[in-house]
Amino acid sequence: MDTMRTTSPRKKPQHPATPSKPARGRVDINTAKKALVLQGGGALGAYQAGVYAGVYEKNKSLDWVAGVSIGAINAALIAGNAPERRVDRLREFWDLVSSGPAQRLTPGWGDRTLFNQWSATSAAFFGVPGFFTPRPGAALLLGGASPVLSYYDTSPLKSTLERLVDFDRINHCDIRFSVGAVNVRNGNSIYFDNTTQRIGPEHIMASGALPPGFAPVTIEGEDYWDGGIVSNTPLQYVLDTHPRTEPLMVLQVDLFSASGAMPRTLAEVTERQKDITYSSRTRLNTDALAANLNLQQAVADLITKLPAALRRDPSVAAVCSQLTHEPIEIVHLIYRDKPYEIESKDYEFSRASVDEHWEAGQRDIGSVLAHPEWLRSASQDNGVTTFDMREPNAPRVRRPMQVPMNGPSNAAAAQADQR
Repeated sequence: MDTMRTTSPRKKPQHPATPSKPARGRVDINTAKKALVLQGGGALGAYQAGVYAGVYEKNKSLDWVAGVSIGAINAALIAGNAPERRVDRLREFWDLVSSGPAQRLTPGWGDRTLFNQWSATSAAFFGVPGFFTPRPGAALLLGGASPVLSYYDTSPLKSTLERLVDFDRINHCDIRFSVGAVNVRNGNSIYFDNTTQRIGPEHIMASGALPPGFAPVTIEGEDYWDGGIVSNTPLQYVLDTHPRTEPLMVLQVDLFSASGAMPRTLAEVTERQKDITYSSRTRLNTDALAANLNLQQAVADLITKLPAALRRDPSVAAVCSQLTHEPIEIVHLIYRDKPYEIESKDYEFSRASVDEHWEAGQRDIGSVLAHPEWLRSASQDNGVTTFDMREPNAPRVRRPMQVPMNGPSNAAAAQADQR
């Protein structure tokens, strides 16, 4: 598991004299806390914006948004604006970063792959409007011996965030806001959270400071890089700090898919390697976190089967209170619709690609929201249920472990995979 340094407060556990069997119940989307978890992925982040636009059409409430890298920028645009302005602000940002001369060309003039490569090359040489510019000066001519820490200057991003994000609103804590970064010196992951500190543009920029493209960001004497270096998703932080006494529904939006075709060229090898690297880490984290929490819940269920005298023991009650939690449901949505993607897709900011990513996000979340029976099919037990939307119209559902009501054998049945 990733090494975490967090400062978010935890609620003091209640220690009942006699632990009772945990309450059963489904997560009600109308009453459960709702969290949006956004992965890093550069230009692919327009997909996340489209997902949020689709969610907003159906359900406008949101309790928590957490992000890493480009996910942190999208999270700031959401948390830092009134609900009725969030989609417009997201659209304004993504239109801005796709407004360069090369980005605004239409793809119809030639091969789409060549068009995307031209757009990405333009971003590499000239930067991206409102985001980053090439670092001036001749220092980079020294190659690895250059006395600078990045190829690009992200001052434009600071100005963009200050214009599009209301940081007073974020710090008012209407919704919880968390972004992940990595301490350059000790290599530990840290989350900047509006429940524990005042958030400014520098915290979002630190979360997206991916080396060697972008320089580390200094905050209170410490230097930080992109949180995706350690973990490309904030899911672990969300589950670790969410109170066990409250049900939670998580929409986890990822930008790299583990599934893909066999590469045929060197460029496709690079793209495939990037997908596997980031998606495997995310899927592994999601499955491991869910399994860990479900094992805790299964142990808590077993404790309720102890003789009454043992269950009344204060130490048993204390252990049970740390193992029991209300139901958690994770809807895992992954961007897969990529007919024209290239190895540099995470810095290919053409307007055509941005619009396609946005539309794919709206379409995918629309498909999920059109099938509420997928969510209603989950187990009635406490624990973590994950809905992995890895295939169109065929979610993989992983349910909590089941503890048999009768008999000591098979105390923790294996999780069921349903397609």
